[in-house]
Amino acid sequence: MIPQAEREQIIALMKREVVPAIGCTEPIAVALCTAKAAETLGCKPEHINVYLSANILKNAMGVGIPGTGMIGLPIAIALGALIGKSEYQLEVLKDCTPEAVEEGKQMIAEPNCINIALKDDIEEKLYIEVTCTSGNDVATAIISGGHTHFVYLCRNGEVSLDKRSKGTSEQEEESVELTLRKVYDFATTAPIDEIRFILEAKHLNKNAAEQALKGCYGHGLGRMLKENHNEKQIMGNNTFTHILSYTSAACDARMAGAMIPVMSNSGSGNQGIAATMPVVIYAEDNHKSEEELIRALTLSHLTAIYIKQSLGKLSALCGCVVAATGSCCGITYLMGGKYAQVMYAVQNMIATLTGMICDGAKPSCSLKVTSGVSTAVMSAIMAMDEKCVTPVEGIIEENVNRSIRNLTRIGAEGMNETDKMVLDIMTHKHND
Repeated sequence: MIPQAEREQIIALMKREVVPAIGCTEPIAVALCTAKAAETLGCKPEHINVYLSANILKNAMGVGIPGTGMIGLPIAIALGALIGKSEYQLEVLKDCTPEAVEEGKQMIAEPNCINIALKDDIEEKLYIEVTCTSGNDVATAIISGGHTHFVYLCRNGEVSLDKRSKGTSEQEEESVELTLRKVYDFATTAPIDEIRFILEAKHLNKNAAEQALKGCYGHGLGRMLKENHNEKQIMGNNTFTHILSYTSAACDARMAGAMIPVMSNSGSGNQGIAATMPVVIYAEDNHKSEEELIRALTLSHLTAIYIKQSLGKLSALCGCVVAATGSCCGITYLMGGKYAQVMYAVQNMIATLTGMICDGAKPSCSLKVTSGVSTAVMSAIMAMDEKCVTPVEGIIEENVNRSIRNLTRIGAEGMNETDKMVLDIMTHKHND
């Protein structure tokens, strides 16, 4: 068993990274930063200037904002200024009302009230800077390195917080050095009451899926997979299709802007859903015990956190690759797999999904999540049959941790030019 002091560090890491969120975390983080700037200003802003990194802009362009029926940043910024409370963190807009939405629309309609631009000459991929003004009063708030990590607060030249020179987020400074073996050992040996908190991910994310299956959200992929006659003829009615329908349904609702909280992972609600629902549905369909479910969810979420440590919060690589790799580990464990099989499963995932681009948060993310999760099931089945992609193939190495580093190097470094081209395409579409 991992020593208690180190277990406490890992638990603290998980509790920082696995948190509730309402709505897509990029526009919600912008709303959070706006709320903080408005609170620092002390009154309703007359003008709001927002400067964003390219990755934040990319992930906020095409996604629904909870409680508004609207898409994109302007309404998120307006509501952040009007009703946002920074103490709510990634649930900053949970007090949204129809009246607030109408007031937000009026704010958007005012000329030069809200201005949004790319922040030039920054390397940080997660950067949000909001300046609110009213009369002669000016307040600025900056988030950098993490969706809720404030590094700068200033009002009328008086700086109350400045962590910009440190260059790393608080989360990175406090991060725990992990390996896949350590992740597995922690998940399978930690005293069960120490990790029972992870069940909240099941409760939130399954509720989101069930609510989505009752409504009509996004592309409706979850409902289609559950109810469509043609789908049942082709794929049947089994654990695999249950996994796909529940996972994609929760994603459908979230991307459409449903006012439904989900448990996120590493700053992403979709990653939290993909790390949770496949494990939960497999466990329920196969009558696994509560302890087995807790350990499988812990393995899934902590694997995703481990991979994101070297990939970064935002990258050109679709987050479903990471989260689905986590759920693949959890499913493999529930199938009776030990560390060797979990390792095989990760190798199989990396060999299959590496290179899937992130082209922003949007309703069609449910399609990518479903692709990742279906690959997770396939990779787990292969692993349990002692089948593993070998080190002579592609980017796979004998050491699974090196394979993970290869994946994250491609996503964090190798795909930077891809990221720029994706954003250029997204912002210069033709209407003919």
